[in-house]
Parts: sequence; C-alpha cells; structure tokens
Amino acid sequence: MPDDHHGRSTRLDAVVRERGIDAPAGDGSDASASASRSGPRVARVPEPHVHDTFSVDGIDTKRREALLEAVLRDHEGVSAASATERNGTVGVHHDPSVSRADVQDVLEACGLIVDPADRAFEIRRASQFASARVAVAVLFGLMVATPYIAVLYPTRIEWLFYDPVTVDYLQSLLDSRMSTHFFVNLGSLSGIAFLVACGPMIKRAVASATAGRFTSESVFVGSVVALFGYSTLAAFTAFEGTVHYDLVAYAVVVVTLWNHFGVGEATPDTASIDESAGDGSADAPEEEPVAMTDGGR
Repeated sequence: MPDDHHGRSTRLDAVVRERGIDAPAGDGSDASASASRSGPRVARVPEPHVHDTFSVDGIDTKRREALLEAVLRDHEGVSAASATERNGTVGVHHDPSVSRADVQDVLEACGLIVDPADRAFEIRRASQFASARVAVAVLFGLMVATPYIAVLYPTRIEWLFYDPVTVDYLQSLLDSRMSTHFFVNLGSLSGIAFLVACGPMIKRAVASATAGRFTSESVFVGSVVALFGYSTLAAFTAFEGTVHYDLVAYAVVVVTLWNHFGVGEATPDTASIDESAGDGSADAPEEEPVAMTDGGR
C-alpha cells in the first residue's frame, strides 16, 4: 500500500489493509480514471435507505477520497458513499438500522475529525456560496476595470498617453450625454459586486452597528458605501468630483479574495449558521432512487 502525499502511512491506509480492500489505481484525478466512465458516478440505493452528510477534516487528497469511499461501502448496511476533498464532506446512504453514530465511528477510525454539530449541509452550502462570491467579485471587477482602463484613465493621466488626439476624443465622449449610460453601467456593476460578494460582511457590519459595536468590517462597509455615494453624486449631479466606481470594485475584489484565500471566509460565515436548521440534503424518494456519489463534482 503506497503512502499518502505526505510520505507517511495513515490510519485510513491501515483500515484498508485490515479489511483487504483494493487500493485505487491512481490518485483519482488522472485522465484515464476520468475517461473510464462518462457522467457522474452513481449507485442504486434501496428505497428504505437514508442519507447522512458529515463535515470532516482530513480528506486532503483525491486518493484518500477513493479509499474512504471504499471503506464506507465495505461497511455492512451502506449502499453508497461519497467523499469530497474540496468541501471536506462525506455523504453516506445506509440502512436505517445503521445509526449515524455507527458511520461516525467508522470515519473516526480512519483518522478523520468529524464535526459533532451536524452542520455538514450548511458548511457545504456556505463553501459553495463563498466560491460564487469570489467569481462575482472577480468577473464584475474586470467588467468595471476594463472601461476605466480604456476610457477614463487616459483622460486622467494624460502624460502616460502620447496621442493627444485620442485623449481629446475620449474626453469629448465623457462630456457628452453618452457618459450617463457609461456611468450607469459602471455604477450598477460595482454596486452589484459589492452587495453580492460582500453580502455576509454587510450583514455582520449592520448587526455590529445595531449592537453599538465598532469593527473593522464596519469601517470597510462604511467606506465603500461613502465612496459609492460620492461617485454617484459626481456622475449624475452637478457636484464637481471624480467618479471612483473603480476603487469600489478593486476594494471588493481584494477583500473578497483575502477573506476566501487569506483568512478563510468560511469560518465567520458558517459560525452564523443556525444549528437548529434541518439538514435539508435528503430529497423526496423517486420511483427508482439513484445516489450521486461524486460529491457534487
């Protein structure tokens, strides 16, 4: 049995050896493995079987995903299992006679740390929303930055552009009625990016302000709102000022990327999840139940 990518044998490897389970041929991500099947991996699930989802820590390679799925499927009463490295979640379809605690014991025997709060569905959903916010921030940020680079920056930093005729032409466009539509587009893009990408942060800042607390998030949200309002006045009123929708977009992109990759936005987001909420992951039974066992990939 080969070691994991850290160069050491794990408890999961020991469980696989004890049960005599065949190890996966590769790491689960090579082209040959992907080509061997078309579409998502599925398994037939008996009608009375139930589904449980666990949030775990320790699935750090594709190979460990495959090993863990094999161990779970080898357990009596389990009809299907899926492990997802990306979200750190494990889904198991099993007979009602197999309790959730039994499955948790199997996971812990493999050296995994299982979240005892039963928040796996909420954690997975929060992770997906966090990824969507990153996409919105980056895409909308680029959509705001491109017009600024092409039109506005040449008129503001004229000494960088050697063609004064082009600069004069761009300035004439901004002085025309066309500028209204131009700034409407930029304001909408930067505003949507701020509301969507920084939605959880805005809620926390509002809650802190309501409670009379002053936080760094409150400073950031207040600064962005003030800058957006200033830019809107400069764009659509007689107020003489510079439109800075680009700075709004840049701030949203930087903070969103930092929260997601720097300090891990999933921590504050999932901390606010109501633990009393239902799992919500079990769908209504169909005539012929089919379990998706690819972990949503």
